[in-house]
Amino acid sequence: MSSSEVTQGHDQSHQNAIQGHCSRCGKVWTLTERQGVCQWCGKSATCQSSTPKPRRETIRRRKRKQSNGIGNGYDQLEGEYLTYYRIALPFAKSVPTQDTGDLLHTIIMTLADVARNCELSQPAMYRIASRTKADYWRENYRHTSGLDCGHCSNPQRKKCQKDWLYGKCPKAVKIERMSRPVTDADGNLTELGNLIADDTALDIPQWCEVNEQLLHTPDRALAIAGKIQDGETLTESERQYISRFRRQTQKKLI
Repeated sequence: MSSSEVTQGHDQSHQNAIQGHCSRCGKVWTLTERQGVCQWCGKSATCQSSTPKPRRETIRRRKRKQSNGIGNGYDQLEGEYLTYYRIALPFAKSVPTQDTGDLLHTIIMTLADVARNCELSQPAMYRIASRTKADYWRENYRHTSGLDCGHCSNPQRKKCQKDWLYGKCPKAVKIERMSRPVTDADGNLTELGNLIADDTALDIPQWCEVNEQLLHTPDRALAIAGKIQDGETLTESERQYISRFRRQTQKKLI
């Protein structure tokens, strides 16, 4: 059989093939039967003809499946933790994006902690997840508005809402802006944030005193101090030298 005859036979079989795509890999169906082994993926499949562009639909479906993990790999969990993840995911997606991952982790770990002490049913899991999300919103409200209404009774909350007593709440947390202008001890106008003490700030007088001491310290003493800082072992002569230097320095301080 010549090559031209093989080519003609292949073209003829391709023309006789059922129009559609493989239900497994999504590529063009090449068999004359509606069911068989696909020549592209080598798997038993059926011919599908519901959409004119099956390959693009498969890619979009795969991308949606990958995006459900929120980038943390929780969708790869197994066993009971996978159940916790599926229950927690809808609740975690209802909060701001920057807090989604944190709330998702909190709900999963809360369900796991409760499950260690008792057997949980699916409705109980949803109730715990809902309560965890409610606690998140209460904490978020307290940080953003300075109010913590969750610890007040229902009559008190209704009264505050009716008469708008939030500004007079004795439990309210006072919030200050760091950019609020204030007058310092010298009468100069500055921002509030500039007057807050910083433990990591450089103490200029102490820094000048230390550098003044280093200028009059012998080079050998500095070299031995460097070895001590690096954890190196000193020789016997270096130990005697640094001990004598310390005694002399102590007498000067006294």
